[in-house]
Amino acid sequence: MNESQGGADFSRYILDRMRQLEERNLSLREQKDRVEGEKRVIENQKLKFEREARKLKSELERLRVGPMVIGTVIDVLDESRVIVKSSTGPRFVVNISQFLEGELKPGVQVGLNQQSFAVMCILPSPKDPAVFGMEIEEVPSEQFLMIGGLEGQISEVREIVELPLKRPDLFMKVGIEPPKGVLLYGPPGTGKTLLAKAVANSTEATFLRVVGSEFVQKYIGEGARLVRGLFELAKAKAPAIVFIDELDAIGSRRMDGATSGDREVQRTLMQLLAEMDGFDPRGEVKLMAATNRPDMLDPALLRPGRFDRMIYVPMPNKDARASILEIHTRTMNLDPNVNLRQVAEMTEGACGADLKAIATEAGMFAIREERNVVYQNDLERAVFKLLVSERRGESKEVLSHYA
Repeated sequence: MNESQGGADFSRYILDRMRQLEERNLSLREQKDRVEGEKRVIENQKLKFEREARKLKSELERLRVGPMVIGTVIDVLDESRVIVKSSTGPRFVVNISQFLEGELKPGVQVGLNQQSFAVMCILPSPKDPAVFGMEIEEVPSEQFLMIGGLEGQISEVREIVELPLKRPDLFMKVGIEPPKGVLLYGPPGTGKTLLAKAVANSTEATFLRVVGSEFVQKYIGEGARLVRGLFELAKAKAPAIVFIDELDAIGSRRMDGATSGDREVQRTLMQLLAEMDGFDPRGEVKLMAATNRPDMLDPALLRPGRFDRMIYVPMPNKDARASILEIHTRTMNLDPNVNLRQVAEMTEGACGADLKAIATEAGMFAIREERNVVYQNDLERAVFKLLVSERRGESKEVLSHYA
């Protein structure tokens, strides 16, 4: 009995011991898996830190390298040698770095090693933000239908600018060269800029607009460089229309005894003349300009071969004023009894900009009185406010009479 009981106890002890060993084994396996997982995380972090260390080391090495010399490729001799002209002046036959990316061509700017003058990298072409800011990305929304009273001027502009861009074959068949440039001149507010935007809309060409005063720069040669960059951009964006507003700012007549500032403006003018002479008449770049002081312009600008056509944009007559008023009131809620021709008779001496302001002011009178209809009286009050009271100082008396 005692022997059998001792054997049973020993068996239970063995079983308990085996369960403990299995539990211990399971715990050790779990601990092993956890340690291996932590090891993998640490190895990943180690690889990450090694990559960051290599990146920082390469960045440090790059920063330690001295500045490179800017040069221009003159000719490519073979796959490993080129002729370059450095920024310091002389020309050199230099080697090409084996790590160079891109194709070397004559005229490309490159970075040269200071010691060996080897070509290390290709530099992008310089882009002047002042020149690129002159480009109007979207096609102008103005159309010829929005211009009133200038039918003859519209016809001439379309023949000179639009037709050569859309139908160059017509000029080739006849055997003539289209005019290079057109100058719009006339009093302020008569629609010169509007004509240029409308022709840009009809041709779907890139429209480059610049005011002449933007070419006047502080340092010598900066204005001429802007002119050169503008025409290079126009050729790259062809078909394009270059429109220079207020041309008299840089195109004024050259005179003796000028100051240093005047001489810089004259240098800019000479660069403009050179660019105009380099135009291909049948090319896809057309030049337009506008001024209200044609008497100030230098004769060199006005000779044939530069501005071949000069189009006068006059002050509108009675019929033209009525047409302009119809255009500016087209979207307005007018009373059926409104007589625009009567308003046109009252606006003798007004330009297109004045007539647009009159239409806007008439709408403001209706808004002030909380109406959604514009009456004849609103237009008449606007005429006397803008054309009579402000010019003669009679605002109170006239407005009280037409209230």
